[in-house]
Amino acid sequence: MNNVFIAADNITSPIGLTTADNFAQLKKGISGIKQHNDKTIDDEPFMASLFNKEQFATNQEYTKFEQLLIASITDALANCDIDPNDKKTGLIISTTKGNISLLETEENNEALQKRIALPSSAKLVAKHLGFVNEPVVVSNACISGIMAVLTAMRLIRAGQYENVVVAGADVITKFVLSGFQSFQAISVESCKPFDADRTGITLGEGAATMILTSNSKYSHNVKVVSGAVSNDANHISAPSRTGEELAFAINSSLKQAEISVDDIDFISAHGTATSYNDEMEAKAIDLAGLQNVPTNSLKGFYGHTLGAAGLIESIISIQSLKENVVLPTPGFSTIGVSTPINICKNLLPGNYKTFLKTASGFGGCNAAVLFSK
Repeated sequence: MNNVFIAADNITSPIGLTTADNFAQLKKGISGIKQHNDKTIDDEPFMASLFNKEQFATNQEYTKFEQLLIASITDALANCDIDPNDKKTGLIISTTKGNISLLETEENNEALQKRIALPSSAKLVAKHLGFVNEPVVVSNACISGIMAVLTAMRLIRAGQYENVVVAGADVITKFVLSGFQSFQAISVESCKPFDADRTGITLGEGAATMILTSNSKYSHNVKVVSGAVSNDANHISAPSRTGEELAFAINSSLKQAEISVDDIDFISAHGTATSYNDEMEAKAIDLAGLQNVPTNSLKGFYGHTLGAAGLIESIISIQSLKENVVLPTPGFSTIGVSTPINICKNLLPGNYKTFLKTASGFGGCNAAVLFSK
């Protein structure tokens, strides 16, 4: 298989506007989650990681969602020499909700439905940044970010592109928060992934960009090794009770890479802090033989950023590879899953080469991807 390298990346979040800023803050234990009193989102106070109102505010040309994508992609492109105007460069956009919040404020007519269609946003962003190829949209619940990376990897290996810019974003609105509230899935405090006292999800907004390339100029960088997706075929919203399907995606990723569980140095788990997700994910990690591998969830820093989550958390973990330090899991104290796994409580220095990123989402979707330096 052709090597696929990461030429540049960016994280745009309430914690920071570059990858370096975000990682520096996370090493200090700083989280973007705090209590908000925003009547446009909820009548009651709620916990979330949100941008300030004046940041990326919707204007006549671009929505907040689109501005986040533009800001993140622009910064990533500035840190490499990959040209969006090159026919060998593709663009993939990852999101779960896009501009759906316009339904809250605008008249629902044909023009609005066209405006909130995900391809409309993707084309606007592509045109603004000078991409000549038509963008691809990946929207598959909470595995969207990882699935977009895997799609880019496969397009490059198939020879369709030399470079692919992968960007993901989502914003938190009344529509989004109320949806999770209807499942009684929102925690009244900051989330506690894998903890015995966890009570649910905390949401967050943000954007991230990862630029993938086959150009050997970037061969000194971290590379995407392999990955796989699977589906539980179990329930429209609840995850598998066994974890077998996520374990299948993990094992498929290992098989493709021709490596063993002993080669995985740490895991960046999905870790949403719902009772069912964390239980399933712990079972899957155990079934794959990775129960002793240091594992973290970054949701206590960012909240669940939906279509950006897989990208944000992969990029932070790539920084962990580069700096040889695994971040802790904010909110975690005591293991609260029936199949114990090795959850990081503190910064963990080491000599790291390869990590696994996992994700799962509504509709029973699962994804796993391996990165290595």
